[in-house]
Amino acid sequence: MIDFIAHYWLEVIFGGCLALLSFLYRRILKKIKEQEYVKDGVQAILHDRLWQAGEYYISKGEITLNELKNIEYMYTAYHNLGGNSTGTEIFERVKNLDIKSENERK
Repeated sequence: MIDFIAHYWLEVIFGGCLALLSFLYRRILKKIKEQEYVKDGVQAILHDRLWQAGEYYISKGEITLNELKNIEYMYTAYHNLGGNSTGTEIFERVKNLDIKSENERK
């Protein structure tokens, strides 16, 4: 056995390195896929929240500055994650609402 390893040491080392690289490649690929799934999930949650909040404020016909900032914060994160045009459409409609102060609302 030792004679075999000594005789073919270069092939044994390359074989071991190839097996290690293959193992590492599969683990990295799995991590990348998991990160994509998490990104897609966060994007879906942001879309849902943006949609719900947008519908609420659009039905009221008004929004406060703090509420608009909150929507903008959600929209920016959603857009940076690659969100589609439905989120942009909702955000644009919310931005065009009448802005009321907190005092006017009470």
